[in-house]
Amino acid sequence: MSLKPSIANPQLHLSDVPKTPSSRTRGAKNSNNNSAPDEDKKSSSVITVLIAIGANFLIAIAKSVAAFITGSASMIAEAAHSWADTGNGIFLLVAEKKAVKPADRSHPLGYGKESYVWSMIAAFGVFMAGSIVSIYTGITEWNAAETQTNYTIGFIILAVAFVLEGFSLVQAYLQSKKHGEALNVSAIGYVVDTSNPTLRGVFFEDLAAVIGLVIAAAAMGMHAYTGEPFWDALGSIIVGLLLGAVAIFLISRNRDFLVGHKVSDSMHRYVLGELLDHPDIDSVSYLHLEWVGPKKIFMVAAVDIVGNPREQDIAHKFEAIENQFRDNPLFQEAILTLSVPNAELLSLESEQAV
Repeated sequence: MSLKPSIANPQLHLSDVPKTPSSRTRGAKNSNNNSAPDEDKKSSSVITVLIAIGANFLIAIAKSVAAFITGSASMIAEAAHSWADTGNGIFLLVAEKKAVKPADRSHPLGYGKESYVWSMIAAFGVFMAGSIVSIYTGITEWNAAETQTNYTIGFIILAVAFVLEGFSLVQAYLQSKKHGEALNVSAIGYVVDTSNPTLRGVFFEDLAAVIGLVIAAAAMGMHAYTGEPFWDALGSIIVGLLLGAVAIFLISRNRDFLVGHKVSDSMHRYVLGELLDHPDIDSVSYLHLEWVGPKKIFMVAAVDIVGNPREQDIAHKFEAIENQFRDNPLFQEAILTLSVPNAELLSLESEQAV
């Protein structure tokens, strides 16, 4: 999949665009006339992150106690994982706060990409503090001498952690499912493709945590049953590899959006259709759509206006059309310019053939 769409059904997001121009003048700062829905979405994401931070903090303390009592390599790896996730949750919370700063003179397209920067730092933290520590612990404990083990406290804490991590995962899943159903995609599909890195980070870190708990419990159980400590070490290594895979995936997705990620083909075709269907637009020769933040698109289009209006009339028509897109919270900015003479024109048929 070369393009990672964040919007599976664009009509659902653009259907509320007003058909009359807003009061915003061309070149002015984005006033965000739909602040209430935006605040609801931001609040939902922040709640998800706060739940994850709280759960991971409690789990990290419990796992650290269990690791000290049992000396289990798998439990040490799990403790390191939870402490890393707690720190990562704080980074994700910072990402949420930084990304919502309004556009200003130094950042005319807003601060949306701050979210990807901090989310990438969080993902890198998972790799460093979780994956490397877990793998290193497993390797150093691989040839440890056989010892008598009593993992009762460890199993109890793993069970409690499973409940807490599972609750956080369910919260992220339900949020993803809600958005996914509105877009006719699965919850997993929405999390993978969404331009919201906070939700993706929380979901996949919690998913890795739940899987890691099962692996740790199985490894400790095999150690207790066979008396062979390498099972415990193997569990630590597997947990480390799991965390590394998740971290690499999250880093890759954030990098995609940081370097300038195009919208999906379906979104591109829909916006082109909106422009071509506009009564004041005769043709479109260029259309650029790029994610500049979580659910924030930057649009640049070259169009030809119907008839042969005066330059002043063209400016007013451009402003009216631009504001129809700016009034929708999905668009951070929309800019129109005149097509050059004899430019190759875009059409929905040619877009579908690509």
